[in-house]
Amino acid sequence: MYNIYKELFNFISERKNSDLDIEGIRQLLLNSEKTIKVEDYGAGSKKVNTQIRRISDITRYSTSSRKFAQLYQYFCSLTPAETVLELGTCMGLTSRYLSRITSGTIYSLEGSAEILSIAKRSAEIGNINFIQGRISESLSEILLKVDKVDFTLIDANHTYSGTMDAFNQIKEKLRSSSILAIGDIHWSTEMEKAWKEIIHKEDVKLSLDFFECGIIFFDAPVPKDNYVLGF
Repeated sequence: MYNIYKELFNFISERKNSDLDIEGIRQLLLNSEKTIKVEDYGAGSKKVNTQIRRISDITRYSTSSRKFAQLYQYFCSLTPAETVLELGTCMGLTSRYLSRITSGTIYSLEGSAEILSIAKRSAEIGNINFIQGRISESLSEILLKVDKVDFTLIDANHTYSGTMDAFNQIKEKLRSSSILAIGDIHWSTEMEKAWKEIIHKEDVKLSLDFFECGIIFFDAPVPKDNYVLGF
């Protein structure tokens, strides 16, 4: 456990000059005055919950920071990273961070058509397969096509039912080497409930609570436990 935690910080330090082009995309989005129509199929945003939203506001309030995008990169790198799922593309910034680590394909699912259109044209998409539609439906279709899932980031619906539904669908494709990340685990009482229920499941061997997100292992050389870690 100590080594995993130490290597996380080493990984971020070693990549301090990597992927800066993605931060350039973030800055362009933050400077945008354009507004788009957003279709919400989950809990929505606490900061901007109107249907018409500025691209800059979505980027500011609904995307993962560089630090947490790199955290997801690190845990993705601990898996074979051949099949990666991202539920909640948003502006596509974390998608691109993950793409630099993924050896195979990322399936990035987004409910809002106009948000996805921004994410897709902000840079080369490389090994990312962007999919638009209700995640509860499109996830089922993707899982029928893949044999296993190595790394998953659930950062979309932000409701208890949506999070649990996604977890229960994905777990059928997980292996002992798989790692799953859940964003905003303390965002609401519903998300708290989902997180606590998931980490107590028998097949979850280790969970790490970084407050903004949680990381789940299905194989670990330590007794089952939940660690709350500073980051």
